[in-house]
Amino acid sequence: MTSSSLPLSSLFTLGSRRARFLVERNIYVYRRTWIVILSGFFEPLFYLGSIGFGLGALVGTVNGPGGLPISYQLFVAPALLASAAMNGAIAEGTFNFFFKLRYNKTFDAILATPLSAGDVAVGELIWALIRGGIYAIAFLLVMAVLSLAVSPWVLLTVPAALLIGFAFGAVAMAATSFMRTWQDFDLINLVILPMFLFSGTFYPIDAYPEALRVFVQLTPLYQGVDLLRSLAVGHLDPVLLVHVAYLGVMGIAGLYLVSRRLDKLLLR
Repeated sequence: MTSSSLPLSSLFTLGSRRARFLVERNIYVYRRTWIVILSGFFEPLFYLGSIGFGLGALVGTVNGPGGLPISYQLFVAPALLASAAMNGAIAEGTFNFFFKLRYNKTFDAILATPLSAGDVAVGELIWALIRGGIYAIAFLLVMAVLSLAVSPWVLLTVPAALLIGFAFGAVAMAATSFMRTWQDFDLINLVILPMFLFSGTFYPIDAYPEALRVFVQLTPLYQGVDLLRSLAVGHLDPVLLVHVAYLGVMGIAGLYLVSRRLDKLLLR
């Protein structure tokens, strides 16, 4: 059987026209269970209320990007948006993706149509980005209501959050393609939880020793946290281009790998 994996050139355009049918399929499936999608918005909102405003009342101001003193609420809010983009993409790219691949055999049925394994990878990732985009826009509106939108550059946090979702969603699907049982997901949590806690989400990385600080700065979530936080306060720096390139390469590599893996698993 000939290979139908996603060509490398298609990775830069995020797929073909046929991938939209996967998105339509997911919209049809979730039309009666929209509360599942809505529930993903509340987790960062609860963290913002309990830690940002609760603990923030005791913290006061902290040093933000460029050493600019900002409120603790403004420090935490964009970091929670980055974490929400990561968690949403990973949830869609791991648990949901694994169920469709290993148990429900959704992708096997899809390949009986003219769609290819590459179309499946792209369509599933686009759906994850749509969900992430809904969360990002809703969270940005909450920030505006709470007077945390202090710079017009904050509008760019939405496409930046989608970039984070693209990077983590693609890598999550690639990693899931190697998993065989539900117990393997413990390894995902072993990676995600430390990143959430130690990527500068709740306190500046200046609190770390120098050696550990360098390690944190190399993690993918820190790239997203620093990118969104800088945009939220209007601090533009050339290092933001490094963050964008890092996340972009991460997403492209993950998407290419998962398209190859699906080609091997579904067309063998």
